[in-house]
Amino acid sequence: MKKEIHERLERKGWKLGNAEDFLGLAADEVAMVETRLRIASAVRELRANQALTQTQVAEKVGSSQSRVARVEAADESVALDLLVRTFFALGASRQDLARVIG
Repeated sequence: MKKEIHERLERKGWKLGNAEDFLGLAADEVAMVETRLRIASAVRELRANQALTQTQVAEKVGSSQSRVARVEAADESVALDLLVRTFFALGASRQDLARVIG
């Protein structure tokens, strides 16, 4: 955000920050959220690059299309192991995972 806009908003009483500030997240919580988001984004990208539907990915991991949609959205109801399992089911390696979360 441009500095002058930032200053003008603060003068009007707005408090500017990021999600970490707003939600009062600890460093480990921020790391977990960022990790989930990165893996979810990588799953979505891999699926798109392979021209697969969410239903086809669901069949690969033994899940449902709606669950794959939640994986791709990094929904908090999706366990981290399902995010990683889906990533691997799309042909990614442990080295790919390290690059994604690194």
